[in-house]
Amino acid sequence: MLLGQCHIAKATFIFVFVGFSIFLGCNLQASKSLKFELLEFRGTWGRACFAVWIADTPNTRAQGLMYTDHMPNDKGMLFVYPEPKSVSFWMKNTKIPLDMIFLSTEGRVDHIHSNAKPLDHTIIHGGSDIQYVVEINGGISEKLGISIGSFAHNLTISKERILNCTETE
Repeated sequence: MLLGQCHIAKATFIFVFVGFSIFLGCNLQASKSLKFELLEFRGTWGRACFAVWIADTPNTRAQGLMYTDHMPNDKGMLFVYPEPKSVSFWMKNTKIPLDMIFLSTEGRVDHIHSNAKPLDHTIIHGGSDIQYVVEINGGISEKLGISIGSFAHNLTISKERILNCTETE
């Protein structure tokens, strides 16, 4: 009897382990499937370039940068909506402070929420008629001078190929 219970426990462990491994593998594969693009902000202050992950599906937009422990200063995420809309974000399960830069259809910076607090459940309203949102490390937009009225350019927003981007770090 005891020997049979041991085999059942081993089989259960193996089943759970294999199931978890498949689940983890699918999540890792999903994160690897995100597209990368260069994105350049331009304004009277100058220019700044980032390599951004593209979140253009309901699932990738919902996941965002949750559970990210570290992000280099020259990286970020571009949230793409099919059409302009009123958008709101929160920082639940997001472990790093972020600047959220809310863009119009033309890529114009309409609103910036600086240094959103990690793990905060407060709703952050970005405005109406927003089609794109860029998330970068907290404090970087102010450090670089990215401001309301600046423009973001890349293949998704303005169909402009960015040729001379250099790292912002």
